Amino acid sequence: MDSLLQISWNVSPILVQFTETFALRWYGILFSLAYLISYYILVKGFEKEGKSIEILEKITLAAIIGGIVGARLGHCMFYEPLRYIHNPIKILYIWEGGLASHGGGIGILLTFWFISRKYALSFITILSRAMLCVPLGGALIRIGNLFNSEIYGYPTNAPWGFIFNNSIDVQAGIEEAIPRHPTQIYEAILYLLVFIILQWYYWKQIKNKAAISDYFIVGVFLIGIFLSRFVIEFFKQNQVSFENDMVLNMGQILSLPFILFGIYALYKHFKQNQEI
Repeated sequence: MDSLLQISWNVSPILVQFTETFALRWYGILFSLAYLISYYILVKGFEKEGKSIEILEKITLAAIIGGIVGARLGHCMFYEPLRYIHNPIKILYIWEGGLASHGGGIGILLTFWFISRKYALSFITILSRAMLCVPLGGALIRIGNLFNSEIYGYPTNAPWGFIFNNSIDVQAGIEEAIPRHPTQIYEAILYLLVFIILQWYYWKQIKNKAAISDYFIVGVFLIGIFLSRFVIEFFKQNQVSFENDMVLNMGQILSLPFILFGIYALYKHFKQNQEI
């Protein structure tokens, strides 16, 4: 293949190696940065809306716990159930990798539901405010996947194809070091687009002192994020072998309920507007 059409990706996933077993990794930095930036944005928004910052702190803590626990359990249950059923202690070995965004989403939903019940808050409002920033977090995490040379796409002749030299499968000789779709970048760009749209709507409504539609935010988020995920899965290499015989892979199947709920949320938004 013409070398001009190859982007050789040799970037190390490690920023600083402290000991043989402990290192500061780009993925962890970007994951943490996602929460910090999101919290800062929401603090400013809550102040403008006159909402309690104390409640925001509880929501943020719930999102961190629910997101990480849900993402880990989601990967174990959705992608490698037999492995973890036979050796459940491995579920705790998060340093070995294995987080599923759909599981993280479910975990966050459950913790938000708990917060809403405990403090008598509107579940849909909590959900909508969190969704204002989740796309940014998703984009940063996908860039973290890029640094890890993981979750990439099928081989391509496109001039922007990446050769993931540091991929575990390439290093092990399971795959060839050939140009592939950098689906991490595709996904990050689409997530950033959803983030910009939601931020534009939110701050426009605040500036105009207009009502903020929780259902509009939820609908745009769910359709924007999970439809993006659904489409990109056609370019992305399957994470586990059993997906190879499926018409739609696990990521696409798990995206469908979120897309449908997003359509329902937009329907609720437009129905409410008609009744005003």
